Amino acid sequence: MSSKSYLKSVILKEHSKKQCDQAVTYVGASPARFSQLVDLFLSGPYRATQRAAWPLSCCVQKHPKLMEPHLTKVLNYALQPGIHDAVKRNVVRLLQFIEIPVRLRGKTATICFQFFSNKKEPIAVRVFSMTVLSRLAKNLPELKNELIPLIEDQMPYASPAFISRGSALLKELKK
Repeated sequence: MSSKSYLKSVILKEHSKKQCDQAVTYVGASPARFSQLVDLFLSGPYRATQRAAWPLSCCVQKHPKLMEPHLTKVLNYALQPGIHDAVKRNVVRLLQFIEIPVRLRGKTATICFQFFSNKKEPIAVRVFSMTVLSRLAKNLPELKNELIPLIEDQMPYASPAFISRGSALLKELKK
């Protein structure tokens, strides 16, 4: 069995923490295996994409540099209409763990503002987007002027998770 088909079989076996951990362990710090995971994520089928999203973000959390050659493709994928919430959630989640290259900061900010400002998006997608935007604002201070009022406007109606993260980020942004 090729390593790509092994990875696909692990991902498609079931959607569980155990399977996610197995995929993450298999990929490890290997750029070649990570590329296979990205290919599986981007090429589908739908169920494979959805299930590859979680291990993808977990791999990036452990080894952020692995994402560098794939970031443009993953960001473009996140912009496609109709992608599953799990895909959005894990794409913005992994963005929290990497240094966004200067050339992709605008695109990243656009994606995150789109997700953050859409009240129909799941709370995790919105909260991760808010976190990525606040990190970007450290390098792009003009983003603070847009982000602070957006967070403040949503606080009175937000979930406890949103309020907790939003309060912490507002303190950082207002320093």
